[in-house]
Parts: sequence; structure tokens; C-alpha cells
Amino acid sequence: MNLVLASLAMPSAVAQPPAPAPNLPGPPPAVPVPPPLPAAPEAPPAVAAPLDAAAPPPGCPDVQVLFARGTTEPPGLGAMGQAFVDDLKARVGPRSVAVYPVDYPASPDFPTALQGVVDASTQVQKTAAACPDTHMVLGGYSQGAAVMGFVTTELIPDGVSASEVPQPMPPDIANHVAAVALLGTPSDRFMNVIQQPEVKIGSLYQPKTIELCVPDDFVCSPGNDIGAHARYISDGLVGQAADFAASKIAASPKPTSQAG
Repeated sequence: MNLVLASLAMPSAVAQPPAPAPNLPGPPPAVPVPPPLPAAPEAPPAVAAPLDAAAPPPGCPDVQVLFARGTTEPPGLGAMGQAFVDDLKARVGPRSVAVYPVDYPASPDFPTALQGVVDASTQVQKTAAACPDTHMVLGGYSQGAAVMGFVTTELIPDGVSASEVPQPMPPDIANHVAAVALLGTPSDRFMNVIQQPEVKIGSLYQPKTIELCVPDDFVCSPGNDIGAHARYISDGLVGQAADFAASKIAASPKPTSQAG
């Protein structure tokens, strides 16, 4: 069957809490789709660090961020992703930081969300091969957090045909990923209601992953507050994610020194 992730709505800041999720048989309820967050400005180009004996190959950044935006956000990083990148750059000092927005529709009606898993997995493996000493940071918000979660898993979800999804990444790729930062990851409850596979972080990535959820966010918690899903910047969780990623980068050895 096709891997179909359900629409994760982008709420307005003043939306009222809906009634609790129904627990009745039959088709899953439709998820409301409030207006999207304002488009974020494009990230500035990465500034290359001076070359020295410990520098990565020419053209390779010290840090590569790959971020998957949330549902209905326009192509690019999205507001949450841009805020995360800005905060991370401020925390990693002189290191050069490059950014890759995962290329996928982020549509409310998206059997094509699988494109994000394929694109992110491909880019992670290409970066590891071309820039072996670059530290990668994988990030995502809402639907994008689900996409990145599936990228890390070493198992194909139950009920999904192996021919329809990319194969799990080779285990050694985890050495090149310093941190995984996920904001508003869809909960098991949410995914079960919409009859989609649960998001499971791969075991090699769990120690370097942070998952943050605004209290009562209807997507990632048992709560039913739609407006909470838009408060990751104002509530400081984006900053927490950047703190975590920066600390993992600082503590990580060169990826090539972990090989074997």
C-alpha cells in the first residue's frame, strides 16, 4: 500500500479547541486546515570557514541542516525551519552552516508525502559520501517531523510494501548525523486515528534525537488545542531544539573517525 501520511494542519493562533478526537468506527475524521503560517524569508547562503588542516573538503560545510516544513507551508524551510536554522547558526560559532529544505509537497491531501522521505534520505546519503566530515542535523515540523522520523527508521512500517518506499539507510550513515530535532511529531494516537503508520525513530538515531511538543498540541499530545501547534517559536521550543543540536555538534567527533 502507499505510505500516506495524513494532513497535519497549520492552525491559526486564535483557533478554539475542538471536541476530543472521536473513538467511533468508520472513516477517520477530517483534519481542519487553518491558514498557513507566513512564509519565512530565504536562509542566507552559508559562509565558508577558512581552510585549515581540520577543515572539510572545499565546498563542504561544517554543518549541513536538512529540514522538512509542515503542511501547507510554502516551499522552503517554513517559518519553524527558518527560526531553527537562525537559532542554530547563532549557537555554533564560526562553523559554516549550509541548509537544504526537503523537497516535497507538504500538501493537506498528500499521498505524495513519500516524496519527502525519498528526497531527504537521498540527500543525507549524498552528503555523507561527498562531505564525510560534515555534521548533519535533520529537522522537521509537523508533517515534516513525520517525514524525518521515517527517514531514520531501520524498519519498513507494518502494512507497507517494501517496493513502495525507500530502503532504510545503511547503518554507517548514522555516524554522519549529529542531531535530529523534531517539532510537533504526530503522536501514535494521531496516526492511528487517521489510519497511518506510527512514526518510529531508528535505534541508531534515538540517542541524538529530541522531540518537542507544546502542551495540549492536538498533533503530538493527548490534548486537543489546535492553536498550540503554531506556538513552537513563541513558547521557546525552537530555541530548545537549536540548543540540543548545537550541543550534539560540539560533542560529536568527526564522522570519519567513527567509521568501522
